[in-house]
Amino acid sequence: MALFTGSGVAIVTPFKEDGSVNFSALERMIDFQIANGTDAIIICGTTGEASTLSDDEQIDTISCAVKAAAGRVPVIAGAGSNDTKHGCELCRRSEKTGADGLLIVTPYYNKTTQKGLIEYYKAMAGSVNIPIIMYSVAGRTGLNIAPSTVKALTEVDNIVAIKEASGNLSQVAEIAALCGDDIDIYSGNDDQILPLLSLGGKGVISVLANVAPKDTHDMVTKFLEGDVKGAIKLQLGAIDLIKGLFCEVNPIPVKAALNMMGMEAGGYRAPLTTMTDENYKKLEKAMKDYGLV
Repeated sequence: MALFTGSGVAIVTPFKEDGSVNFSALERMIDFQIANGTDAIIICGTTGEASTLSDDEQIDTISCAVKAAAGRVPVIAGAGSNDTKHGCELCRRSEKTGADGLLIVTPYYNKTTQKGLIEYYKAMAGSVNIPIIMYSVAGRTGLNIAPSTVKALTEVDNIVAIKEASGNLSQVAEIAALCGDDIDIYSGNDDQILPLLSLGGKGVISVLANVAPKDTHDMVTKFLEGDVKGAIKLQLGAIDLIKGLFCEVNPIPVKAALNMMGMEAGGYRAPLTTMTDENYKKLEKAMKDYGLV
């Protein structure tokens, strides 16, 4: 049930001036991504501001992505909750849109134990028939998925992968050693794509790919095809841009960057807000230096 190899874009949710979802802009972004080699669309994740979308808006946005992709690449829908019952309902509704898989974040705020995590992911997996990617991002949720927990969850048929955004490469290595081919590992950090691939990872779920889809795709492809020097050149060449894209809380900078490119990403939903002038200038310089504006 492997979902994709390569670069999956953690795509933004564009908004109109009135704050509603700009579905036509999203369709254009998806066409742009596919035309530039992106291997999967990850919709309504962290970068997609899912936490401020209503359930109906989230499902409508996922449906739009499925229709826009039209089977050309897999569409993976963000789901999960700090309420297991609510999370399972989001999973079921997302599956009905035709999404190819789900990216399920750990419970947040109330969190749980590792035992609770196992029960949580088993409940999510049991609510649908499509593949699931676990999403470990303790910096946002306050809850890490331990390697032993990942190993235990490989026994569930449709839990097929993990997005590892802990930034802890030692942990990634332990997961790879424990789980082998039983789990696919995707980088959740754009500045660690190649280190994670070197540990057996299958690709990245990327913020960078919003603005540089071809280079992000090529970085992974070159590495997996043995052109390590070419991959390193792309990874290191993007470091300043990646720093710019994360100089404030994601997705504030990447939406600003897309707007610089004329991609109509629009604004943000509170509590997110516009960039400071100082950081905007840093991002603009990084975009210019990279040749994107």
